[in-house]
Amino acid sequence: MTHILLVEDDISIVTNLTEFLRKEGFSITAVEGQSKALALLEESASNFDLLLLDVSLADGNGFSICRAAKSMTDLPVIFLTASDDEYSVVTGLDLGADDYISKPFRPRELVSRIHNIMRRYGRANTLLEYKNLSVNTVRGTVSKNGEEIILSALEYRLLLYFMNNREMVLTRSMLLDALWDIAGEFVNDNTLTVYIKRLREKIEDDTQNPVLIKTVRGMGYKMGD
Repeated sequence: MTHILLVEDDISIVTNLTEFLRKEGFSITAVEGQSKALALLEESASNFDLLLLDVSLADGNGFSICRAAKSMTDLPVIFLTASDDEYSVVTGLDLGADDYISKPFRPRELVSRIHNIMRRYGRANTLLEYKNLSVNTVRGTVSKNGEEIILSALEYRLLLYFMNNREMVLTRSMLLDALWDIAGEFVNDNTLTVYIKRLREKIEDDTQNPVLIKTVRGMGYKMGD
C-alpha cells in the first residue's frame, strides 16, 4: 500500500483529503507544519512513498521540506498550492518536485497524478494478493486460483476496498461511502447487501462459510485474520 506523508495546516483539507485517499487505497500520515514534517522525515523517511506538501505553512513552507526531503531521499513530491503563479511553480520544480496541483483541485485528478508519478518511480503497487485471490490494478483483472473471474465495476471496487484495507473492520457506512459514486447512482444499504452476496458467490469456495470476506457481527465486514 502506498504510504503518503501529507503536510497541510488546513484542517478541513486534511480531513477530507485523508478520508478520500484512504478510500482509494492509500495509507496517509498527516502533519500540519514544517518542523513536525522535518522531524518525521529525519526519523523515518523510508516509511513513506510520496510527499504531498502545501506551499504555505504556519511555521514555514513546503519548499524547505522539499529541499530537505530531496537531500536525504528520492521520495517523489507533489505540491498543493493555493497559488498557481509562475514563481511558486518554478521554485517547486527547481527544488526537485515532481508535480504541483492548485487548490481547489479535483481529488480524482490528484489520485491520477499520484498513480502516474508512482509508476514513473517504479513504486506502483500493481498486484494485490490475498490467499487465492490476485488483483492486477493496472489491467483491472481479478484471478482466483490463477483463473480470471469477471466482476462488475461495483464488485471490483468493493473487492479493491477490502484488499486495500485488510485486517480492518469495515462498517457498512464506510463501504457505502466507498461505493456510492461509482455506479452514477446512490448505493443504499439493501443494495450493499446484494453486492456483497454477489461478490462472495464469485470469490468464496463456500458462501455459507466465507473465509475471504467475513461478517463481524454487529460491526461490519473484514478481510483478513
